Amino acid sequence: MNRELKRKKAPEVVRTPSRFRNPIAKYRIHRSNACTACGKCVEVCPYGVHEIRRGKVLTRNSYRCVGPDCPTPCHQNCPVQALVLKPNPTFQTMGDSRWTPDLLASAWYMAEYGKTPPGGLEHRIGGSGGGFDKLRIIMPPRRDDLPHREEDVDVGVELNRRQDHAHQVRIQVPFYGGGMSYGSVSITTMLSRIKAAALLGTFCCTGEGGYPDELKPYNDHVITQVATGLFGVREETIQRVRIVEFKYAQGAKPGLGGHLLGDKVTPGVARMREAVVGYPLFSPFPFHSVYSVEDHKKHVDWIKSINPRALVSVKVSTPTDVDMVAVGSYYAGAHIIHLDGSYGGTGAAPDIAKKNIAMPIEYAVPKVHRFLQQEGVRDKITVIASGGLRTPHDVAKIIALGADGVCTGTADLVALECIRCHNCESGRGCARGIATTDPELSNLIDLEWGTQRIVNLFLGWRAELVRILKRLGMKSIQELVGRRDCLVHLDYMK
Repeated sequence: MNRELKRKKAPEVVRTPSRFRNPIAKYRIHRSNACTACGKCVEVCPYGVHEIRRGKVLTRNSYRCVGPDCPTPCHQNCPVQALVLKPNPTFQTMGDSRWTPDLLASAWYMAEYGKTPPGGLEHRIGGSGGGFDKLRIIMPPRRDDLPHREEDVDVGVELNRRQDHAHQVRIQVPFYGGGMSYGSVSITTMLSRIKAAALLGTFCCTGEGGYPDELKPYNDHVITQVATGLFGVREETIQRVRIVEFKYAQGAKPGLGGHLLGDKVTPGVARMREAVVGYPLFSPFPFHSVYSVEDHKKHVDWIKSINPRALVSVKVSTPTDVDMVAVGSYYAGAHIIHLDGSYGGTGAAPDIAKKNIAMPIEYAVPKVHRFLQQEGVRDKITVIASGGLRTPHDVAKIIALGADGVCTGTADLVALECIRCHNCESGRGCARGIATTDPELSNLIDLEWGTQRIVNLFLGWRAELVRILKRLGMKSIQELVGRRDCLVHLDYMK
């Protein structure tokens, strides 16, 4: 019988505001001394930017302002012209070409409200000038007579397509959390992601830093990772989970092993990884016991001998022969092939490797999808994609290119108000307490706040994916797999 992950109750959106007093806003509204506190701005603003307190009108929530997209602009409706709308210069200093300031602020909005922003922000694409930013979903004209309701649209994904004696697991959303190990991020960040995954009916990966005891209550929603350094890998941790992931390579730095700088190796991290406090830790590349599909099968058989019902996932980067790697993983006995493209990784990956070595994920996925079809095994293995997926529109695009689902990473951290400062590798470099092992900085995040922010973000993703599928006339996410006819590339539009 198919075993679906059960949630105690369906998660709900709970408004979860920023933990900072003054969230970074795209626009600034300057109020001059000419203000008479008439309250007109409070009356006309549909987004709650202004408030009346003790007879004074205050601009308290500038981050909610949608600027020129507002149907009733407060600065134009002020009877004494006391308000001036200007861009916030600080806003433009955030992020990069892929995670633009607009995408960051859009994710923050979704993490607070659980829905896409009402305007003022570009929440679908970034500014890279390539990749997903050049792809568009071909949306049919809006119709009021679509054949099904939003609540009837299925976005779940089967993870075991081999139909063997391993767990028959179905996740209720088409994504799960990628590996971020204890040491690379704080234990609070790690727990926020895994608690959110449990509420959403999906999984989250431990990364290669071991399996902290704090994760034990969520064993049914944890993917434990076996990476080349074998940090924290034990038979007991393999036996307690439903999915085990081999990490052979990652898209942000293929050909390079993991590297955790010494100032992040705290006593807790050292104990978990069986290392020495303050000394840097390196993961070799590759597994020196794997140089062929036959060697790879021995790895898979090793996991199955320890936990016969475990699903085996294989995470690889995207070299030019990634299609051969994928079919080799299938014949080795894997249930999931996880393709990690070159846009992936946090700010900790070295610049010389990022964007310069592995194949972009939007090229790798259709290549693998086609080859598995030609081999006659596409319907017997689950293809998961990761590497630069930032929005639900990116998710829909990569599924239309041939993936079954996706693995998230940076988006989770952005929900916790990451600003993409690229100091992830430093022990005290993350001023927002996300990618740090410093106890004082880690305390900047409350666990329940972090969990709800991630839940809100992904409920927003789910709602947007359902909207997209409904517009396309599809009743399930599975209908979108490999439908490249639903996409257009801006460079090849007629």
